[in-house]
Amino acid sequence: VQLQASGGGLVQAGGSLRLSCAASGRTSSTYHMAWFRQAPGKEREFVAAISKSGGTTYHADSVKGRFTISRDNAKNTMYLQMNSLKPEDTAVYYCAAGLIVTFSMVRATKSSSYDYWGQGTLVTVSS
Repeated sequence: VQLQASGGGLVQAGGSLRLSCAASGRTSSTYHMAWFRQAPGKEREFVAAISKSGGTTYHADSVKGRFTISRDNAKNTMYLQMNSLKPEDTAVYYCAAGLIVTFSMVRATKSSSYDYWGQGTLVTVSS
C-alpha cells in the first residue's frame, strides 16, 4: 500500500488543521493506521492510531482532547483533526499502516509495528 499525507501548513497557536492520509494499492481497511510526528532534533513520536474498522482509537496524552483520528474506508483515507494547536505541535507528521495482529495500545503506539509510511507533511504552529 502507498500512503500520501497532506494538509500541513502554517497556522497560529490556537488554530486548527486537518491532515489527510490517502492510501492506494491494497485497500486501507486491511490495515490499522496511525499518525506519528517528528520535531526538529527530536525522535519520532506517536500521535494517534486507529483500528482497521475505526472502532478503536488511541491518542497520545499530549494531544488528547485536542486531536482526533478518524478514517473513511470507503475513501481509503485517514484523517487527523487538530484543534487548539500549540507551538510544540510543530513537526513533520507521518502516516503509517500496518498489519498488527492484536491492536493493543502497546503495539499501536510503536513505530516498529507499522510496515508502510507516507512521506510526511509539515505542520508549523506560530506563537
